[in-house]
Amino acid sequence: MPIIVNLDVVLAKRKMSVGELAEKVGITISNISILKNGKAKAIRFSTLEAICDVLECQPGDILAFEKNDQ
Repeated sequence: MPIIVNLDVVLAKRKMSVGELAEKVGITISNISILKNGKAKAIRFSTLEAICDVLECQPGDILAFEKNDQ
């Protein structure tokens, strides 16, 4: 998938656990884990906004596009 999720990197920089982020954002640990592991098919802007607010980051800090040249 050309969308790379760097949530684990941002969490590590903030010294925050998945559980703590999930609690502060108001979604389940399972949903944060799905996103963190790159298994999510979509993300609501409201969820992305809440994650960025809690982590004090920009969407581009969490998500990146990597073109697949085949």
